Amino acid sequence: MVIGVLASGRGSNLQAILDAIRLGTLVAKVGIVISDKKDAMALARARSSNVPGVFLDPKAYPGREAYDAALVSLLATHKVELVVLAGFMRVVTRALIEPYKNRIINIHPSLLPAFPGLHAQRQALAHGVKISGCTVHFVDEQVDHGPIIAQVASPVEPEDTESSLSDRILAEEHRLLPQVIQQFAEGKLGRLPV
Repeated sequence: MVIGVLASGRGSNLQAILDAIRLGTLVAKVGIVISDKKDAMALARARSSNVPGVFLDPKAYPGREAYDAALVSLLATHKVELVVLAGFMRVVTRALIEPYKNRIINIHPSLLPAFPGLHAQRQALAHGVKISGCTVHFVDEQVDHGPIIAQVASPVEPEDTESSLSDRILAEEHRLLPQVIQQFAEGKLGRLPV
């Protein structure tokens, strides 16, 4: 199965995917990594693994739908079967969702539906929750919404800061995301109707 990874930052979840492929626990291939940030470390990680890494500049397009149509074109060129949003900090539109309906997944650092959007760990700490975690879900047109595939809980310790909680949850993300991708590849997710 060919994966297309969309990432805006450091690409640690991309690295977890690449490591799982190298170890043989994920039987897939990353066909392309696309970022909306020219300096994203995710692009360097892709290139160091001999995966095409492409900066697609949002400013070069008249709007979000035009940008997403360009994403679809790149993904199709690389024969991508599953799109993985791994720290992609853009809201995707119908122009991307429709061609890849039920074939786009996202990883989010909270137990959705709690704390969608930015700064999920800060939100969790502000609300005083005792448990947070991460969620992998299918993507729909709402932010951090769509059918939940898998979640992992992580305790919130009394001494936690946003940084310490983020680090603990990120470690869980690195384990969960490759597992879910493998389940998708094996057809074990009870594929949703297209």
